[in-house]
Amino acid sequence: MSTTKEDWTGRRFEVEVGPVAHGGHFIARHEGRVLFVRHALPGERVVVSVYEDNGGSFCRADAVEVLEASPDRVEAPCPFSGPGMCGGCDFQHVAWDAQRQLKAQVVQEQLSRLAKIERDVVVEALPGGPLEWRTRIRMAVGRDGKPGFRGLRSHDVIPVDHCVISRPGMVEAVADRKWRAQELTIVQDGDGNRHVGEVRGRHTARRAGTGTAVETAAQRKWRVSADGFWQVHPAAADTFASVVGEWAAAEPGQRAWDLYGGAGLFASVLGRQVGESGSVLVVESFPGAVEDGRRNLRRMSQVEWVADKVELAVTRKLPVENPHVVVLDPPRKGAGKVVVAEVARRRPERVVYVACDPAALARDLAEFTVQGYRLAELRAFDAFPMTHHMECIALLVPEMS
Repeated sequence: MSTTKEDWTGRRFEVEVGPVAHGGHFIARHEGRVLFVRHALPGERVVVSVYEDNGGSFCRADAVEVLEASPDRVEAPCPFSGPGMCGGCDFQHVAWDAQRQLKAQVVQEQLSRLAKIERDVVVEALPGGPLEWRTRIRMAVGRDGKPGFRGLRSHDVIPVDHCVISRPGMVEAVADRKWRAQELTIVQDGDGNRHVGEVRGRHTARRAGTGTAVETAAQRKWRVSADGFWQVHPAAADTFASVVGEWAAAEPGQRAWDLYGGAGLFASVLGRQVGESGSVLVVESFPGAVEDGRRNLRRMSQVEWVADKVELAVTRKLPVENPHVVVLDPPRKGAGKVVVAEVARRRPERVVYVACDPAALARDLAEFTVQGYRLAELRAFDAFPMTHHMECIALLVPEMS
């Protein structure tokens, strides 16, 4: 007897929408299968159109008609948002306060399910409101040479002439001409300078700006590569550095590690705390970030750099002396078991973990629990309004503390 499921791609159903799920969609069910629905809200009754069905227990769909609307539904401020349009913003149709509540629910669910940690979560707003905050964007270029953003789970390029979450003028600066590049990078730095680069293969050709972005955070000016990593929300870097500093609480003469250290934002905070009699070891795999960090922190002799992948460095390159404090700011996939185990084996007094993905955070917290650490503090920030993304910062301490 065949167990092949009927392909629902292109079919429409009327469903009642359930809770939010990690990834910017909501749960609904139809004929025993799960539907991951975008552009919906819990409690709504909607007509969905299935856009992806791989034959398993679930498929993906868009809400294309709202029959019974949630009180949290608003009109999307962006004309390019909606089914079949730009895939960048998941929550344009959600009131801003409700966006943060949904994100809090996602963090709570991930902690409970993956780490067995039950905790109330509040997602805090950053200054500036939900629009015109993004300072770094990457645009695709269509076959016609026009720049735009890709559709959801698609290579199609949706041409746009502005973006409501980006700083005014960023998209407009490139939208009125055709480009031969594959992608464009547009950065507006803390001094208001705009940098535009054309990405062709692995190379970026600078078309506007110096290529060096000037930013201000953690009580200093930073000069970093416009194409390198920096927080995209103008208030994020300073806010996160403040929280990391408060929870790290390193003392003069102590040893600190800054893993996945980027250009040294958190290392600068740790360096001030430990002073010249202490030490800060930064591990970062991207050579450009290491170069930026060394240049920006050249007067902090207590800061040492290791240019390597963290999972390799922690097992073979780090000092014998155990650190008092460890800061972790891993990529979206998280630190992973090897890094967590090596950090925990050194028994630091405090571990400050900065996370851009709540599922990865929860998985790593579960591993820290196995290694004898507990979650002491947690804060979450809406560093990406109108999207499902957020940033969390966690403080871990040994279980007996």
